[in-house]
Amino acid sequence: MSQELAWNGVHALVRPAPVVARDPDIAPAAARAADIAVDYVTGARLAALADDWRDLARRADAANVFMHPALLAEAAAAYPEREIAALAAFANGRLAGLWGFAHSRAPQSPLPLSVLAAPPTPNAYLSAPIIDRDLLEPVCDAFLTFIAGDGDLPNIVALDAMGTDTATFAALERVLAARGGAMHIFSRTQRPKLASNLDAKAYFEQAMSASSRKKLRQHRRRLAEKGALASIVITEPQAVARAFEDFLALEASGWKGRQGTALSSDAADAQYTRAMVAALAAQGDAEIHSLTLDGRPVSMQVLLRAGRTAFTWKTAYDEALHDFSPGTLLFEDYTAHLLADENVEAVDSCSFDDSGYMGSWQERGEIATLWFDARARRSMMFVLLARLQGAYLALRARAKALYRTHVRKTGRT
Repeated sequence: MSQELAWNGVHALVRPAPVVARDPDIAPAAARAADIAVDYVTGARLAALADDWRDLARRADAANVFMHPALLAEAAAAYPEREIAALAAFANGRLAGLWGFAHSRAPQSPLPLSVLAAPPTPNAYLSAPIIDRDLLEPVCDAFLTFIAGDGDLPNIVALDAMGTDTATFAALERVLAARGGAMHIFSRTQRPKLASNLDAKAYFEQAMSASSRKKLRQHRRRLAEKGALASIVITEPQAVARAFEDFLALEASGWKGRQGTALSSDAADAQYTRAMVAALAAQGDAEIHSLTLDGRPVSMQVLLRAGRTAFTWKTAYDEALHDFSPGTLLFEDYTAHLLADENVEAVDSCSFDDSGYMGSWQERGEIATLWFDARARRSMMFVLLARLQGAYLALRARAKALYRTHVRKTGRT
């Protein structure tokens, strides 16, 4: 039986969802025993789930720092127009899954369509839910049942940067298939990640050519001739907050500042990211790596953590020192630091593809942009909308490719 609860003037529908255990090889006993209930959680209730989330992160199949409930609560305050909330799944009173969304227009789409979009904020690079590894199918089914049964929520879920090589995604696919639902994948790409037992010396010998390593040594030596060169890691919460202000200034001094895409260029982005970094730093889950010259940062990397996974979230460097490759020099330093960190099993690059210098990392993870329909039957309207969106994205990609070709040939924008 459904039960309606209210807090802070917000109503939430809590209802047990049917449990599925269709694959006998995936924790059948746990799936049969679980009694899954789903909450629609907003505001202060989101922030209150932080301790439960940390416990869930230790049990989760895949990590996603961008689904941290404290960050979702901060995002809801910074971006009120996005209607940010989360679905929280509980098994026997224990948090078993969390999935944050923005109830908004379909992203990157001309269609006048309302969807549940993840990740729910700008500057977030993974849309996967956090789910107990032993309850993947029942929690996925509970989430979809809740969405489909709530008349105030759209049935279409739009995911950007969804990891597809995880057990979580495989469970979502199985549940959708069992329900007769539909999924449309618009694109797939490979994202660099770091997941190796090698030490830094052995790793870079595999990852970079001898000539590339020699060139970076030359750059480091030449840069050190200009002053005292140091590579530091900032972890103390107040120091992280101060260093993040340096990061914002460094980023704004470069091409992102000139184009108006730096974090400090938008008041909401600046508000949210300051709060995000501060909240994570207070828990020991945010740190800043900095390459300094005479104490002045010339390259900075903001690194976030969730469980035993790290995320290389944002980077910036002094473009006046471009010839010395300060960004790549710092990349060497934090790669070595992460390989030596026993608390890190894997590092997500947060890259859109593997075309940048992080492509030197040898490991890869596949991410996809996709839509799915939460209803327990195939909708021809969804199929039509997905095809229209796919055609639009293909046309836009073609236009971008033609523009880049024009710029290369003529040198004009």
